[in-house]
Amino acid sequence: MPFLLPCVRRLFVAALCLAALHVQADGPLQALPYSPSLDLGSLQRDADPCVDFYRYACGGWQQKNPIPPDQASWDVYGKLQEDNLRYLWGLLLDAAAPRADRSPAQRLAGDYFAACMDQASVDAAGLAPLRPALDRIAALAAKRELAPLLATLHHSGTEGAMFGFGAEQDFRDATRVIATLDADGLGLPDRDQYLLQDTKSVALREAYRRYVVQIFELLGDSPADARVAAHTVLAIETELARASLTREARRDPRRIYHRMSLKQLRRMAPAFDWAGYFHASAVPAGTPVNVTEPRFVMRLGALLAQRPLADWKHYLRWQLANERAPYLSQPMAAAWFDFHLKTLRGVEVAPPRWKQCVRWVDRDVGEALGQLFVQRTFSPQTRERATHMVQAIERAMDTRIRQLDWMSATTKKAALAKLHALVNKIGYPPAWRDYAGLEVRRGDFFGNVARGQGFEVARQLAKIGRPVDRDEWVMTPPTVNAYYDAQLNAMNFPAGILQPPLFDASLDEAPNYGNTGSTIGHELTHGFDDEGRQFDATGNLRDWWGPRDTARFNERAACVARQYAGYTIVDDIKINSRLTLGEDVADLGGTILAYLAWKTVTADQPLAVRDGFTPDQRFFIGMAQWACSNDRPQVLRLRALTGVHSPNAHRVNGVLSNMPEFAAAFSCKPGQPMVRPKPCKVW
Repeated sequence: MPFLLPCVRRLFVAALCLAALHVQADGPLQALPYSPSLDLGSLQRDADPCVDFYRYACGGWQQKNPIPPDQASWDVYGKLQEDNLRYLWGLLLDAAAPRADRSPAQRLAGDYFAACMDQASVDAAGLAPLRPALDRIAALAAKRELAPLLATLHHSGTEGAMFGFGAEQDFRDATRVIATLDADGLGLPDRDQYLLQDTKSVALREAYRRYVVQIFELLGDSPADARVAAHTVLAIETELARASLTREARRDPRRIYHRMSLKQLRRMAPAFDWAGYFHASAVPAGTPVNVTEPRFVMRLGALLAQRPLADWKHYLRWQLANERAPYLSQPMAAAWFDFHLKTLRGVEVAPPRWKQCVRWVDRDVGEALGQLFVQRTFSPQTRERATHMVQAIERAMDTRIRQLDWMSATTKKAALAKLHALVNKIGYPPAWRDYAGLEVRRGDFFGNVARGQGFEVARQLAKIGRPVDRDEWVMTPPTVNAYYDAQLNAMNFPAGILQPPLFDASLDEAPNYGNTGSTIGHELTHGFDDEGRQFDATGNLRDWWGPRDTARFNERAACVARQYAGYTIVDDIKINSRLTLGEDVADLGGTILAYLAWKTVTADQPLAVRDGFTPDQRFFIGMAQWACSNDRPQVLRLRALTGVHSPNAHRVNGVLSNMPEFAAAFSCKPGQPMVRPKPCKVW
């Protein structure tokens, strides 16, 4: 996978529901609704903007938008994504109708959706779709047979069992794709959840143990055998967790790059048949591989040697069932929902099945679905206006780099070279993905998922040893998100994010630059944050900074880290600013760039007061209102461990309290909470 630095505005979690195929009262949308990117009704006017600007800008929104029972959190991005899902639902209902004139994209996406919505067939199948894989696991007679079986599991959707294997752009040669072997193998979202000893962590592990027992019982084990199997699974996963790097450590790309040969890999973990795994994965034995975490691989090898084959059969049965449970009949799917969404994230009820089916179509054949979405929603004019905004913010970054007083001339030259080499991908890819060879059957939902995910695994592995495709997209066009790819040195803004209330062509530039402009600036700043700055203009991991420049950058980034480490997420849990630093720096830098770009493009324009707010005030309200949200405490605790973004309130107040322009716009005085005595500024 490329080294992505995403602007994830909300935590996406898979969800599941068990409903029949029909159009409900709150049915599919025939057109996307309009919501302004500056919403006066979202304000809480009795709040003091100089004390808590997030509450001032979003308090009204929070009161009017309680969290729906099928969501872990609810925010502006989530509402837009929900509208997109409902619109895609309508497109898929039409595409699923078996007509002779359907386009290839309609047939592929529509037939997948129809199979997913056939809940009766899914329930009637029971555990039968798992039986072939379960039988292969049961038939294992020796540990040397693990390798080809594991390759089969990885290629049919159980991708994280024991370890992860795939393709990625070489950190040291950005023109080529190499194999990558990554730490994985856990059932809980984060390695720390196996190791922390606080009361909530201990309780979570007990809930997880009960869930594992439940899954084994659903597979047919007796209660006693299920408890033994669950004990084995947790013991193996705990050892793998101990050997895994923390999320903070993985933010350093140099710590997850160790290019090796197959021979070196065999020496590291001789108990596993690596050559057999490569062969079963159709990867040439001479292929170099990036072993991201050598310590993890060595520990895995030791566990393979130490533990009997029976233990690994328990582990593989668990991994298979846990990963495949959402696509099976109601008992398995309900057990998966109860732990992964209700226990871990606080979701109260499962969403309707149509919603999950739309998400799965988008995941597995998203560029076929994306074609239908783009044809109906994304105009050339929107793309052109977004392109102009991106270019304006890049010019602002050019100006900022040239004006920096802490960066040397040599490093400035390299930074400008990287900026000018940046590629912008807006709306949708230049060529749609070819799904030739992917079989989708209307009566075989589980098979469609396995074949769809296997198709993607094979597509990724086929890249190994080949030149990098620099036009490829990681997100699908309907996605309400954006990302920066450090190895491609490219920013991606899907069509889904370029619509109201985020990008609003009907409004003046102030809220647009505050909202979407800050997002663009955020992604651009990722190319120069503590991670992205380690890659050069061509995407190679290379130290192009002078020592004094690095020290000065680190000093300024440390200011941001100290600030955010003081914010509380939930209970007594503080922000882990070592984990969120890149996003916090990007939030601050991106808003500064958007403000400078807006001032430049409107320098010769007469800007008037609107709705009682000055143009500067409208910019800052627009910047804040993308973040309006409500969150369940369970998901806040999970994000404290796993999330690279600070909570939305701090993403607003933390940024704006560092900007004198904000204080001037709202007449805030020194000593007030929204005015930091020593503002942080990196870019």
